[in-house]
Amino acid sequence: MKPIFQKLTGGLDEGFAFKVWRGRSFDCPWHFHDEYELILVLQSGGYRMLGDHLAPLRPGDLVLVGPNLPHIYHNDEGSPGRTPPVHQLLIQFEENCFGDEWLSLPALAPVRRLLERARLGLHIVGSTRDRVAAIMQEMPKVSGLRRIISFLSILEILAGSRDCRPLASRAFAAAGKPFDQERMNRVCEFIRDRLDQPVFLPELAKFVHLSPGAFSRFFRAHTNKTFPEFVNELRVGRACRLLAEGEMNVTEIAFACGFSNLSNFNRQFRRLKRTTPRAFRKAVQAHALGTT
Repeated sequence: MKPIFQKLTGGLDEGFAFKVWRGRSFDCPWHFHDEYELILVLQSGGYRMLGDHLAPLRPGDLVLVGPNLPHIYHNDEGSPGRTPPVHQLLIQFEENCFGDEWLSLPALAPVRRLLERARLGLHIVGSTRDRVAAIMQEMPKVSGLRRIISFLSILEILAGSRDCRPLASRAFAAAGKPFDQERMNRVCEFIRDRLDQPVFLPELAKFVHLSPGAFSRFFRAHTNKTFPEFVNELRVGRACRLLAEGEMNVTEIAFACGFSNLSNFNRQFRRLKRTTPRAFRKAVQAHALGTT
């Protein structure tokens, strides 16, 4: 299948698009596009995957997605407990958003380097995240030249920051293979809907009309992970949220996240988080109370 591109930007009176999204879920399948996309998640109880990097979403999560980098954002509505609705802000822009020559100016060399690094996806953290998030949250209140100035201020902050960490691996980005977007999206939906129960590779392979061997190769090519690695990371990510909420005991959480026994849950959790579920919960509670 030829790659399917989504054309994201629209209504470009200011040279870029600024959007506010609220809802029960992200309107976001496994996809990629020509534009750069700066995504600030203010509220969600799910996960994001950029290339071969998978991570749970936390309030304030800020990522710059480069062109043609496959990604998906998902709100974990199927989990027990209170999954918060989605609230996110997005800036979408093309490299030549202010003309074909604007990035050739010597003063914009740091911005050119930033955009090149963004092809792996950049997770923006620390004080840089706080400064950029503050500007983005003010942008719905302004328009025209003032919004353009805000956008340029964000690019200046990001271009001069050391708080921008690459997400996808260089090996993933260098593969340069066409992506079967439709099939990969069906795979993600299948896993999402069954995360609290056993998920068997042959069943999923049949669902997307592949042999088990062909499916394993397809999945590895699209995620740079094995199928069990991917599922376990999603389950542990859901467990982290349930542990933080504090309404279920560890055994209940293990089964709610699709683990067939407690020992396997503890083993996978420790492997991915370098701590036990109980220690993780204790640390989250201590942080919430402002203690150590």
